[in-house]
Amino acid sequence: MRAAAIQLRPVIGDIDANLAACEKLADAAAVEGAEWIVLPEFFTTGVGFLPELAERSLPPDGAATRLLLRLARRHGAVVGGSFLCLDADGEVRNAFLLVTPEGVAGRHDKDIPTMWENCFYVGGTDDGLIELGGLTAGVALCQEFNRTRTVARLRGKADLVVGGSFTWGAPAWMPFRGRLQSSIERYTDWAPRFARLVGCPVVEATHCGRMRCKTPWLPLPYETGLGGGAIVCDAAGRVLARRAAEEGAGVAVAEIEVGRIKAGEGEPEGFWIQELDPLSKAGWHLQGWHGRRWYRRHVAPSGVMLTKDEREGG
Repeated sequence: MRAAAIQLRPVIGDIDANLAACEKLADAAAVEGAEWIVLPEFFTTGVGFLPELAERSLPPDGAATRLLLRLARRHGAVVGGSFLCLDADGEVRNAFLLVTPEGVAGRHDKDIPTMWENCFYVGGTDDGLIELGGLTAGVALCQEFNRTRTVARLRGKADLVVGGSFTWGAPAWMPFRGRLQSSIERYTDWAPRFARLVGCPVVEATHCGRMRCKTPWLPLPYETGLGGGAIVCDAAGRVLARRAAEEGAGVAVAEIEVGRIKAGEGEPEGFWIQELDPLSKAGWHLQGWHGRRWYRRHVAPSGVMLTKDEREGG
């Protein structure tokens, strides 16, 4: 099977521009023979600490889903990607939809928002397994690729794993930025090891370019590069295709052998597969707390109360 991972240069918050760019990139992947086309996490908006993103979620049957269906039908392909999805209960989730020419085959909601992502959506609880006529696709999004709980829910159950990421680097003003950036690049190059851990191919789409947003609690802008590289790996973790961040927007396309093999590594212990550096771990906890509180105040359905922890934080 020929699979493509899209690398998008997003315009943060501009749904129309991002949908148009995704359509062109997906068409280019189809020209290269892709039968599965994977768009990145937040393909409609990108993400950052930008309050206007609270107004950029789309309904489950909105413009993002219509694009996925249009591409699937145009190219006779399976197409997937995640976006900020406003559900009927009033909550927003980071929903990955996988569609075929016949319709939506399944959905996975990212389990835990990352850092300031907590401002814009809540986590999900599904197993991330989607059946497509004798084939089981597993789904992972960004830091889910680095969590042992994701390995536990997909290992030995998926014939391939598809998903996307939105990874950002250290801000320009941060002391010891080079050391932190190296650490981030190390643990976000997760697809090859994840393939070995779950025992099936991995197709991970991503973003490139620059991002500028506010910094929670600080009067400094958070400006940094996006990266990680779109990648296609086989079940042994060998990289079959990769588009580096510095190559810009484009596609990584490769032939993959779909199916499960015995995992090449033992199941990891602990919470993270690759441990975060101390600064990233601190940001994970502090920005997560801030974001959950911000979401309840600015995004959540009316009548949803702050938790005791959120209230006592000020």
